[in-house]
Amino acid sequence: MKIAVMGMGVAGSYLMARLHNSKHHVVGYERSTQQRHDSICAWGTIKPVLEEYCRKTNRNFDDFLIHDGSRMDVKMSNNVEFGIGLKGLCTYNKLGLIQDFIRDSEVVYGQAPKLDWLNEEYDMIVDCTGFHRGYLPKLKKDFFLPTYEYKVVYENGVPFDDFYIEPFPGMSGYFWYFPLGNNMAHIGAGDYKKNHVKATDAFLKKYGGKILATKGRPIRLATPGHCKPYYSGKVVGAGESIGTVYALLGEGIIPSMQCVEILLKNMDDFQAYEVAVEQHYKIYDTVFKFVQNKIHHRFNMLYSILDVISIYRYMKKNEDRFGMDIKMSDLLKVAKA
Repeated sequence: MKIAVMGMGVAGSYLMARLHNSKHHVVGYERSTQQRHDSICAWGTIKPVLEEYCRKTNRNFDDFLIHDGSRMDVKMSNNVEFGIGLKGLCTYNKLGLIQDFIRDSEVVYGQAPKLDWLNEEYDMIVDCTGFHRGYLPKLKKDFFLPTYEYKVVYENGVPFDDFYIEPFPGMSGYFWYFPLGNNMAHIGAGDYKKNHVKATDAFLKKYGGKILATKGRPIRLATPGHCKPYYSGKVVGAGESIGTVYALLGEGIIPSMQCVEILLKNMDDFQAYEVAVEQHYKIYDTVFKFVQNKIHHRFNMLYSILDVISIYRYMKKNEDRFGMDIKMSDLLKVAKA
């Protein structure tokens, strides 16, 4: 097949790497120029999982690893503070790995071709445009968080040696601090109530630091169950374009790569792909309902306890995939805040 992959972010670049040297003729498209091609949002992921995905593309994740975490400090809005032991949560050179994934592939930069032309030229069009969902039908109802972040360097030492987050009241979002080594960090926030810039600037004012880069974009929290259709005609979505961000953590890197793997197994049958996506991300709908209820002040522990237990069991079972010690006591602190 002749395949067009639209968008060279996490999902698009990984798909290009996985299809490299396959029987298919694959061309990637990135609307940014090669000089302006970038990857925003904090560069946090889970080391063992990325090691596995890198091995599938004959790459060594250690070449991109920046900081291997051991503890994440959490400060809740009700001043409850606790630490979470980490076992794999790390920061890495996200843009570097994306660019390495596509280094030997045919990529057209600075262009976002029209769908009519793509339909004439290609047998399959994969929408990896993330939040923009540029080639699939627009969603009737979306749900997203605006985000804003700085890449900062500290001349007199970093304020935190490891990961640090502050969830906002009602779980409307959270502030994050992710270490990048060499006295650098990503600091940023996403907030449904749009206090993310205020929170990020307050942290910057308190701890100082020189801003090296500023980024901002929305993150889709609507889950696959709320992001249909996954395909239309020759177009099929992968990653955030069909809602694969884990809403409780705002994490999208690994879910996007998991989605690519599901697509690779079902490239010849979009209907089977839809069924597989629904099955894999089913728990995401429960998580999304939990987050929405918290944000809109509809959360009631008595009525929601089964959902809380389901989320805990899922995360505990997949503790290594989440890269941290999962404890019911910590989840309850989040639920009660």
